[in-house]
Amino acid sequence: MKIGIVGLPNVGKSTLFNSITKAGAECANYPFCTIEPNVGVVPVPDERVDKLAEIYKPQKVTKAVVEFVDIAGLVKGASKGEGLGNKFLSHIREVDSILEVVRCFEDSNIVHVDGSVDPLRDIETINLELVFADLETIEKRLDRARKMFKADKKYGFEVETLEKVKTALESGKAARSLDYTDEEKDVLKEAFLLTMKPIMYVGNVSEEELANPEANVNYMKLKEFAKSENAEVIPLCVKIEEELSTLENEDKAEMLEALGLEESGLDKLIKASYKLLGLMSFLTAGEPEVRAWTIKIGTKAPQAAGKIHSDIERGFIRAEVVSFDELMNCNGSMVTAREKGLIRSEGKEYIMQDGDIVLFRFNV
Repeated sequence: MKIGIVGLPNVGKSTLFNSITKAGAECANYPFCTIEPNVGVVPVPDERVDKLAEIYKPQKVTKAVVEFVDIAGLVKGASKGEGLGNKFLSHIREVDSILEVVRCFEDSNIVHVDGSVDPLRDIETINLELVFADLETIEKRLDRARKMFKADKKYGFEVETLEKVKTALESGKAARSLDYTDEEKDVLKEAFLLTMKPIMYVGNVSEEELANPEANVNYMKLKEFAKSENAEVIPLCVKIEEELSTLENEDKAEMLEALGLEESGLDKLIKASYKLLGLMSFLTAGEPEVRAWTIKIGTKAPQAAGKIHSDIERGFIRAEVVSFDELMNCNGSMVTAREKGLIRSEGKEYIMQDGDIVLFRFNV
């Protein structure tokens, strides 16, 4: 699963990417520094995996991961090929969701591409370019569907669905802002619309504002806008996150404590990004390996077993399941959990829950 980090030039986008991945993407104070997208795969912070590793002392520990893609900065006219527009749009088509970095801090030493800091204007610049690109896609598909409708009336529903989206796009709204039936979603699936991708905003505030971001007028504007879109917004000081990312665990904990923070903004961001994609983790634990397995929310037990190996899904008999919290109440002992009747035997229709610790029984 890929999350594309987007934003106007000089908003802290590549610095944030560096902090997330420690990949050292080039970062400079001029537009179009990021031309080809940098990609970084990062583990999802998960205290449950850490705790199980303490108990089992396995040979190997594997956390769930999220892939972040640092996409070139965008300017007005990208949908018409301005700047690096065509590259930007092609790269963003390949990601599953969007993380939009918005500058909320004031600093005369860091040039803003539009000359001043205005988060709503910045969001509009990016979102409208995505809307324009989608409008072009929809118009082409609609033109084809109308021609097909003349020959076969079954294309009427497709025409209606595309017209519904076209109306929203023409008014400047993202396609994701509408409600859809399952049938309408099927029609739109092949259009690969940019504004259908789930989105989350990061408000980049100053170091002084991090403890109380709501004192920042620009951040509050961003927060209100995100609320209107039912999107999540996370306040970060990218500069601080960059510094935290270079520290070892003890030094990092010390700095967080000094800042009055329980966890880094990046940890919050990575967890929120994982949820944004509709993902969750089930766990397997033993001496060979403690591992978090990534599945879509709503996945049934046999399909979850298939994430480990296709043979387990084919030969699935049952899943022996205990929740992480229940196991911890038994001091991490599977024997105690079994004695207390906390290990459940679940069949093919069982829907996996986040944090389930599972042993799959199957025929070879």
